[in-house]
Amino acid sequence: MKRKRLKTKDLFFVALYGVRARKGRATLTSIGIGIGIAAIVAVSGISASGRADLLSTLESLGTNLVKASPQAGFFGTQEELPKGVLGMVERIGPVQEVTSTTQTDLLVRRSNFISEFEGGGISTIITSAELLDVIGGDLADGRFIQDGLSDIPVTVLGSVTAQRLGINNLTKPTKILIENEWFGVVGILEELKIHPDLDRSVFIGYGVAKTLFDINEEPTTIYLRANPTFIEDVVEVLAPSMNPENPDQVEVTRPSDALEAQQAAEEAFTNLLLGLGSVALLVGGVAIANVMVMSVLERRMEIGVRRSIGATRREIRYQFLLESIVLSGIGGLVGVLLGTGITLGYTNYTNIVFSIPVWQIFGAVLLALLIGAISGVYPAIKASKIQPAEAVRK
Repeated sequence: MKRKRLKTKDLFFVALYGVRARKGRATLTSIGIGIGIAAIVAVSGISASGRADLLSTLESLGTNLVKASPQAGFFGTQEELPKGVLGMVERIGPVQEVTSTTQTDLLVRRSNFISEFEGGGISTIITSAELLDVIGGDLADGRFIQDGLSDIPVTVLGSVTAQRLGINNLTKPTKILIENEWFGVVGILEELKIHPDLDRSVFIGYGVAKTLFDINEEPTTIYLRANPTFIEDVVEVLAPSMNPENPDQVEVTRPSDALEAQQAAEEAFTNLLLGLGSVALLVGGVAIANVMVMSVLERRMEIGVRRSIGATRREIRYQFLLESIVLSGIGGLVGVLLGTGITLGYTNYTNIVFSIPVWQIFGAVLLALLIGAISGVYPAIKASKIQPAEAVRK
């Protein structure tokens, strides 16, 4: 009578029973793989979410925004832009929109009960109504400065400034002191991700700056939007156009480049964390191999009995290999759930887009199974070489 061979499905259930029979050991063994997979999924997920948020920001702001400002002098002093610089920029063909800001040292305070020494750290910027459209900013509350009303003492707060002054909304009329003049707060900006200096500022119109503070200075910063097709050409000619005599005194930047550089730095850090996660996986794989070898030594009698009643070396080998894969598979699934949860918590906390590519989840599970298969090869071969008579006798 020909003996029936165990099918792969049967061997899987035998392996599963072997794992369930040693729950404590199986749990501890799977932890290493679970931690490694969780680290890889979390790091990859956070990186993918950050990348998705960056792309969303770039898409909303565009890559055709250019900023130009004077270079810092040799002794830290700020150079000045030539007179009529705004008109020079407007004459550049591909330029579609342009606006300017003038930074001042006007003191900003919440009230006159706050001393002048405690009111530092907030910049007062003079600008026009076009600024918000050009830089791609949004309002959290209220409205922005209006050119037709630039003589009225009203101001708009950057997001960080609003927090520092304790102004969260404009449900009630609110005023602040700029120098010794009261200004009504008419707007609060959303966070400007690529303009952190503007987040820490208050904005007033050119008219009121001239009327109340006798300020009629040239712009300190130019913001412009250009035809995306010719953006590189605009960047190249902008400094010579603004200051023909000393173009090296003009610093031209694209805020989108800063975002991309930040993303590159974050990706380098991500690769480091992925390396640490891989080390955890390697340690988990070694732990599985060690536990499986111990399991083989402890179960010599079981192996001997199975071999005596007809189990082949191939079946014994597959049984222990499947046990190793099951252990790592359990750890992998738990790791995926944990890593996804960490990513979800991080994205909710930082208010960015949640994004984990499906292929990363499947890849993490497959990686765990592969680690289990590799870790189980030696114990499986060792188990299959045990002689039945010798195992039963011992």
